[in-house]
Amino acid sequence: MNSLRMPAWMGAIGAKGNALAAPILIILLLAMMILPLPAFILDLFFSFNIALSVIVLLTALYTVKPLDFMAFPAILLVSTMLRLSLNVASTRIVLTEGHTGGAAAGKVIEAFGHFLIGGNYTVGIVVFVILTIINFTVVTKGAGRIAEVGARFALDAMPGKQMAIDADLNAGMIAEPEARKRRAEVAQEAEFYGAMDGASKYVKGDAVAGIMVTLINVIGGLIVGIVQHDMAAGEAAKTYTLLAIGDGLVAQIPSLIISIAAGMVVSRVANEQDIGGQMMGQLFAKPEVLYITGGIIAGMGLIPGMPNLVFLLLGGVLGGSGYLLAKRAKNAPQREAEAAANDAAAGAQQAASAETEEATWQDIMPVDTLGLEVGYRLIPLVDKAQGGELLKRIKGIRKKFAQEVGFLAPPVHIRDNLELKPSAYRITLKGVEVGSGEAINGQFLAINPGMASGTLPGTPTTDPAFGLPAVWIEAGMRDEAQSLGYTVVDAGTVVATHLNHLITTHASELLGRLEVQALLDHLGKDTPKLVEDLVPKVVSLATLQKVLQNLLIEGVHIRDMRTIIETLSEHAGVQDANDLTALVRIALGRAIVQQLFPGTNELSVMTLDNRLERLLMQALGAGGDGTGIEPGLADTIAQQAHNAAQQQEAMGHTPVLLVPGPLRVLLSRFLRRALPNLKVLSHSEIPETKTIRVTSLVGAG
Repeated sequence: MNSLRMPAWMGAIGAKGNALAAPILIILLLAMMILPLPAFILDLFFSFNIALSVIVLLTALYTVKPLDFMAFPAILLVSTMLRLSLNVASTRIVLTEGHTGGAAAGKVIEAFGHFLIGGNYTVGIVVFVILTIINFTVVTKGAGRIAEVGARFALDAMPGKQMAIDADLNAGMIAEPEARKRRAEVAQEAEFYGAMDGASKYVKGDAVAGIMVTLINVIGGLIVGIVQHDMAAGEAAKTYTLLAIGDGLVAQIPSLIISIAAGMVVSRVANEQDIGGQMMGQLFAKPEVLYITGGIIAGMGLIPGMPNLVFLLLGGVLGGSGYLLAKRAKNAPQREAEAAANDAAAGAQQAASAETEEATWQDIMPVDTLGLEVGYRLIPLVDKAQGGELLKRIKGIRKKFAQEVGFLAPPVHIRDNLELKPSAYRITLKGVEVGSGEAINGQFLAINPGMASGTLPGTPTTDPAFGLPAVWIEAGMRDEAQSLGYTVVDAGTVVATHLNHLITTHASELLGRLEVQALLDHLGKDTPKLVEDLVPKVVSLATLQKVLQNLLIEGVHIRDMRTIIETLSEHAGVQDANDLTALVRIALGRAIVQQLFPGTNELSVMTLDNRLERLLMQALGAGGDGTGIEPGLADTIAQQAHNAAQQQEAMGHTPVLLVPGPLRVLLSRFLRRALPNLKVLSHSEIPETKTIRVTSLVGAG
């Protein structure tokens, strides 16, 4: 095997060769403008120019997205300079050797001057002018306009695309390297369209230069032939005009091919198919279109004087194609139904065979802690064989959750469920449904974060994770939606974001005894003595689990297990889990405040009115756990806290209520159900280095 491996020096030479290719090509182009070339070398370069244009066109046709052909603007410049250099070199040889005959400038120019236009320079002039007009007025101008608009849309859509990338990163669906890669692609897309807008001017200038060079060749050839070589005017006109037109056609045909390639690249809408697949899959997808077109063409064939055979034959072909498409579309649901029936029959057969067996303890299946059930149309999202990306995203969610919250969530068990709607899914926690939604595979969900500037055609819905208004749109509407300010995500991202939100919300229920023990075992690798002195000498495993669950219920991360364990060890005489939780919260105060107010020393909070605070302290003393609060007072507190929280969010602040320590647990439990986003902190949890700014008082009215 070692004998087949490429030596390192060969790879280095290959890399250097690629790096030197562009400078050598530019030097050759400049040399062609200055140094005289023999006719054979000129033929070789003209043939290379034609081959290069065909390669560029085919590469553009098989490109899936514009960034796959990111070098196209530079190639456009190089190919234009190659044609201009060949024009200069051919002009020199036409004017110096043209009097000797049509082959003086090489076989390629002679072939284009005689074979393609039959040796008739009048026909050649007309064909050359038509090709130039098509290239300059239609193809190049259209491609340039599309590139200009594409660059503008790409720049307008950049904020929306960046928000979508940040949302995926925050949800744990992608890692930081993938996020950097996507951000670079967004910037490169805008740069590509901007470069294409400028590069299209090269082709425009090339068309103008082609006309001028041809006219100069004709006029210069007449002067040289008549004055220097004593040729008759008619003979000189015919000889030099044919050579000039042949030279122009040799340059204009590759230029037209390159212009078509540029139009293909900038005018296509990116999806998972190349241009050929898009055109064939969409142009001939509707049998009704083929029926109607075939009928119109066949009707034209019945008109006297028309080429009846051609029209009737073409109409019959279109009608037959429409019939085949309709038959294939009709059989598709039947094939799906047959597959579902086969699966059901297999399941029934297994159930029947199972009925003949005695029940055993093996029939009792454990309940999955986390489960994801999908309809059959969402199976490609979770099938590794079909390239499903949702599995990778779920792994990313668990990894990001572990890094941020502080423990490893249980694995997500995924299965298909034929009882669900085809595009529906549901998320279960210990066998109980905690969330559900629909995700249309192949479409994108455009979510309105509150600042979208327009409406979109599609299926209105709501974002299943956060309840924001949204619309399911086709893939072709993605860029337009982003330019309007929507956050656009695919079906897999919708499911992954919903799953991530529910895992975070139910983190306390995911922390079982096994997870707590695994957390202690992991911590014991670095600080074994600290763990040994805590469990079970100071607190039991059940008490530690309850403390950690209390923290998670209120959204406090438990990454700093060392501080938690040290705090519990310091208060060995306290056995109540709620009291221990309060002590741990004080120790974690700096982390809690940073989690709620990142990057600021001023904390904008809500507080209680003094009279309300005294009433609550009296109720706490009377009821012990706060059950002595009057129902009317409870409703007033809930309503005023809701209004104050909305005011906080409108100002861009996190809704945080700051209360005395004895009231924190009472108000946190009381307000948690009505205001899940409201966080309740005690004065003792605020670090001394932070400044408090009270924005509103609850109970002041």
